[in-house]
Amino acid sequence: MKILLVEDDPLIQEGLKLSLLAEGCELTTASSVAEAKMLLGGDYDICILDVMLPDGTGYDVCAEIRRQGDTPVIFLTACDDELHTVLALENGADDYIAKPFRMRELMARIKAVLRRTGRKNESEDLIRIGKNEVNIRAGKVFRDGSEIILTAMEYKLLLIFINNRGAVLSRQQILHNIWDVAGDFVTDNTLTVYVKRLREKLEDGDEIIQTVRGLGYRLL
Repeated sequence: MKILLVEDDPLIQEGLKLSLLAEGCELTTASSVAEAKMLLGGDYDICILDVMLPDGTGYDVCAEIRRQGDTPVIFLTACDDELHTVLALENGADDYIAKPFRMRELMARIKAVLRRTGRKNESEDLIRIGKNEVNIRAGKVFRDGSEIILTAMEYKLLLIFINNRGAVLSRQQILHNIWDVAGDFVTDNTLTVYVKRLREKLEDGDEIIQTVRGLGYRLL
């Protein structure tokens, strides 16, 4: 999912950036109206706009988005009242969320907007991991258009990492999840082999599965 995030608060922008990247999104960020307008036309799935910006408002950016096409827009604002809600919707917003908010709520709003606007196609089923693209619906992994062949167990292990992306998983947690998902008996030593093979197939000069010493593994 390709997202344009326009937010001038560096702490909020960085927090959202880390969270959205962890969700597998491709993110482009801007901190002002002028910067955002220069980035439009990037074929985004959705735009997330702060209302108050240093050189104008998110409404200005939204007007330009609407002039160029019908990309969905969600406004972020610290003002949670009826007037601002009405203003956001009248200025072309597809949804409106007040700060502070939980990341889970934002992701739910994003997916709901994409469904309502008819843009729920492959974006929810494609996940970027380094240079790889995982098609969840098809159960396949690609890099540069070529399929990477994974065994059933390697793919199940990859799904466990994807569903817990950014979190450190102990070896015991991974073994427990593999047993629950597959019903197969996997030993601690066998798990080491599967992780090694998965790394060899997915990592192409970049670290994807990080070893956290003394704790376990984490998908970056």
